[in-house]
Order: sequence, then structure tokens, then C-alpha cells
Amino acid sequence: MPPTSLAQRHDLAAVRAALPPPGTWRRYPAANDRTAWEKIPAAERRQLIATGEARAAEDWEHLTATLILDFKRKGDRRSYQDPHFRRRTRLHDLVLAECAEGRGRFMDAIADHVWLTCEETFWGWPAHLDEQQAGRELPDIAEPIVDLGVGESAALLAWTDHLVGPELDAVSPLLRRRIRHEVDRRVLTPCLERDNFWWMGWERRHHPVNNWNPWVNSNWLACVLLLEEDDDRRVRAVHKIMRSLDVFLAHQSPDGGCDEGPGYWSRAAASLFDALELLHHATAGRISLFHEPLIAEMGRFIQRAHVTGDWFINFADAGAKVQVEGALLQRYGRLVGDDALVNFGRWIEQAQADKPLPHIRSINRTLGALLDRGPDNAAVIKEPPLQRDVWLPDLQIMAARDAAGTAGGFFVAAKGGHNAESHNHNDLGSFLVYLDGEPLLIDVGVETYTAKTFSPQRYEIWTMQSQWHNLPTINGALQSAGREFAAREISYAADDTAATLSLDLAGAYPPEAAVSRWLRTVCLERGRAIVLTDEFTLAKAEAPAVFNFITAQAPVLEAGGVILRTAGGRTARLAYAAAAFTARTEMRPITDPQLSAVWGDRVHRVQLQARAAVLSARHEFRLTR
Repeated sequence: MPPTSLAQRHDLAAVRAALPPPGTWRRYPAANDRTAWEKIPAAERRQLIATGEARAAEDWEHLTATLILDFKRKGDRRSYQDPHFRRRTRLHDLVLAECAEGRGRFMDAIADHVWLTCEETFWGWPAHLDEQQAGRELPDIAEPIVDLGVGESAALLAWTDHLVGPELDAVSPLLRRRIRHEVDRRVLTPCLERDNFWWMGWERRHHPVNNWNPWVNSNWLACVLLLEEDDDRRVRAVHKIMRSLDVFLAHQSPDGGCDEGPGYWSRAAASLFDALELLHHATAGRISLFHEPLIAEMGRFIQRAHVTGDWFINFADAGAKVQVEGALLQRYGRLVGDDALVNFGRWIEQAQADKPLPHIRSINRTLGALLDRGPDNAAVIKEPPLQRDVWLPDLQIMAARDAAGTAGGFFVAAKGGHNAESHNHNDLGSFLVYLDGEPLLIDVGVETYTAKTFSPQRYEIWTMQSQWHNLPTINGALQSAGREFAAREISYAADDTAATLSLDLAGAYPPEAAVSRWLRTVCLERGRAIVLTDEFTLAKAEAPAVFNFITAQAPVLEAGGVILRTAGGRTARLAYAAAAFTARTEMRPITDPQLSAVWGDRVHRVQLQARAAVLSARHEFRLTR
């Protein structure tokens, strides 16, 4: 039996015995429990109330048919999703304002939002309508599908009922009946009766097992525990959720790495945490995995991927700047018994206190942050616990800095793996460099999602291509996508003087690259330099090799070197053999708002092109202050 199995350890009878009777479980205090809510510091309650007052004065968004059709017609996801998110955020904030104040002032606005949400034809996002038989048209009311948005909306209504149910009854008893009816027909019944939603893991239809699984399952589980009144259906649903989560767990590597990157950790490992925390609490610890090493390792990944500040290692579709919910990290750390993770969560919470809130606000996480605080929640953590060395052997990611606990000096991260990772970029063998905590050589990341992002044309997008990563172009060929395009001969070592990753990139390129072996070595010589060595053998040499280096700031070419700089003015010199290469630079304008928020209005590429096409060579590039 797998050590992290839920369903194999607990059959239907065990689930039935572990769950409390329907309708008796309470995760968080209701709004009318004034003693509990008034334990929250007065300043925080005043802020919740002020936010609710602002929300109550806002206009309603209209979610029209043509907004839904924008995705099919123009590939535009945001025209519908943005007002959809604002509606959910408004209900989230109004419910919390009522809980904070407890005077009934917000109940009419809450009732309006509950009613409007229930009146929506579809709770999900237009990009996911291809899951219905009718395809990417308008939502088919005859075939309810369950996606990320449906799960979030249903859970928001379930938690609203949990918190202000009696107050909703005072407005009209039909409101709660409507919530139950809509959540049942849109989530509880279809999820229980169907096994072919790809995120469940049994009929994936070429989808990788990814964050969808724990994200939807955690919200489905909340709805089951909070709203399902039939005991038999409730037990069967909880066990089915456990079986589906087991699929996700079976695909996790022992090192706990998230192949979707840190930007997705909050909806992968953290959504798994949401589900496991609900199970743990609802069963009084009788169904729990928090003692299992894998769960702790998955939590630690986000700390291991931290560079400094709000910068994180951002391979794949992850952004270079990531918001992490510090209060969730603290609860995660407490339940797995990891004080370092708790302290990292405290530091994150303090460091990101003035950052904009995420556009998807899950109310169960907000409730945990408000009502489930640790004994030392207010302790000030002045510096993040920056690790000196990280090696994730299954994910094949290394990271190293000159010294633990400081962002000063060089930081480098590099990856192996394969080119069919979830949210994959063709970036096998790429690496990142930071100097004194600021980006020097970068991974650009991903533009705002459109219809093209998850289509057969994905690798036409420039940010997905190997030539826009810190990688070589070989015989004019770029890396290819697919599980078969994988790293070979992986070797990692670290000690007090250096950290080194070596790997053969040959398997990442298509046959036309004619590459027999391409051994890349990325080495941090602590306190001195970063050394990149590429040694290769080709079956034929039809075009000179081109080495690409991507930076956010304009580089300066000089004889035998390139001066790179950070946004804060730190500089480093990338040295190369002048006799072997010609150098050029290229500026790429940034128009996408998601990328420009990180990098500004442009990024730059340095291309070092070999002066001759040769069958074999060894090149060294040395980066020093």
C-alpha cells in the first residue's frame, strides 16, 4: 500500500465511522458567535468592516453571453473572468464584514450576491467549456461541468451558508434552499455520479495530473462536509474525493517538487493541504496524512524555491514574482511539525502585507488566517530563512547561493527534467542568476493566458521556446516538446566551495539538431563566479551554435565579454573566448501586462554565435562581478 494513500487506508466503513453526523460539523464560528469573532484584533475587524462598506457601494458586474463568447471569438479570457472574480471577491468581503461586525448591516447585500451567483448560468470560466459536449460555445445547462471556477463558487456559497446561515434565513428562508439546490445540481451530484472529469485522474484525455485535482477536490470536499445532508451520499463522496486525491499523490515525486513551479504551488500542494486539513479537522485526526514525509516535503518546496523578497525560481509557467499566503504556510508548518516552514510563513506574511491581494480569494483560507493563528503569530521574522543549497533529484532542479541566510552575492538555479512537465516550457538545461538579490539572467515567464496558451500552437509563443531561455540553439534547431525530450547523465554535487549541476541536453533537441552529446555544467564557485561549460559532439555541423542569454536590463558588449546589470545597478561580466564567438544583442518589447508588471516594457537577449560550425567543441562562459 502506498504510504500516502487515503482511500486504501480508509474504506467506506472507516469514513462513515470517522465523520460526525451530517449537519453537526463546524469548522469556523458563525457570525453570531460574537465571543469568537471579537477575539480578532479590533484593528483587523475595522478593516474588514471598512472593506465591506466599500464593496456594498459598488456596482454590479454583468456577465453577458457575449463576454463568454469572447474566448471563442478572440481568445480573450479576461473580459469574462475579471468581472467574475470581482463578483466573488465582493461576496467574500461582505460575508467577512458581517462576521466582523455582527449587526446585520451587510445581509441584504450578501443576499443579493448569493441570489445573483445562483442565477448565473455557469460558475466556471469560458476557457474550460471544451469539457462539455457542446464545446466552447455558451454553457450548456443540460450538462453541468465542474472546473476550477465552479468549485470556487460552490465553496464560497457553502462557506457563506456556514457563517451567516441564520441571518440569511432572516432575509428569506428560500436563500439557503437555493444555495443547496444550486450546489447540488452543479457540484455534488455531477461529481458523485461522473468519473470522467479529467481532473479526477481516471480519464485524463492527455491532461497531466496537476493543480486541478487538489484544487477542485478541496472545494468539492468543503461542499460535501458543509451542505450534504444525505449520510450515504456524503460518505461515498468523501471516499471518492480521497481516491481522486490518491491519484494526485501517486504522481508526486518523493522530493516534494512542484513541476508547475512556485507560482502554482498555492493551487497544487497548498490546495492538497486545504483538502487534508478539512479531512483532518472533520474526522478529529482519524483521517490524516500530516505525519507522512511526502506531505512535509511538498510544503517545503515553496521555501526551497525562494530566491529573496518576492522573487522565486520561475521555471515553466510560474511568474518570477510570487505571492504566497503566509498564514497558510504557518498552518501547514504546524501540522507537519516544521518550525522552519512556520517561520517562513511568518516572514512571508509580514513581507507581503502591503502587496495587492490575489484575484482569486478562497474564503476558507481567509478564515484560517483570521481564526486559526499560532501562539507566536505576531513574532517578527526579520530575515527569510534562505537555504544555501537545494537539490530536488526527482524534479532535477538545483539552487545555490554564496552563503546561507543572505541574498548577497550570486544565486543560481538550473533545471533538467523533461519537456512535458505540467505548464511546460522547452527549457531543459536553462538556468537563472541573481546578484545581491536582483535578477541578472532571467526566465521571462508566461504571458497572460489566452486561447493559444493551451492549444496545439502553444510553442509558437515566444516565451515557451528554448531560444528565449538561457540555452543553445543547435544546428538552427530549438528544443522540442514531449516526454521523450529529456535530460540524460544527471550529476549534482555541493560543498562549502562550490555547487554544480551537470547534464546532457542532447535528448531535448529534435533529430535535425544532430546532437550526439551536449554536456552542460552549471557551477557556482562560492564567493567568486558562476561558470557555465558546454561540451558537445554533433553528427553534423550545418550551422554555428548560438548561445542565448536573457536579461531584463540592456547589456553592453565589449571585447571578450558582456556587461550585465540588474535593475538596481549591480553589474557582472559574462566572459567568453572572443576568438570563438561573435556577439549581438536584441531588445524584445513587452506589451503583455502580466510580464510588464515584472520586467517593465522590454527584455533583452544576448546571442553569442560561434564563428564556425564545428562537430565538437568545449566552451566556457564565466560570470563575475
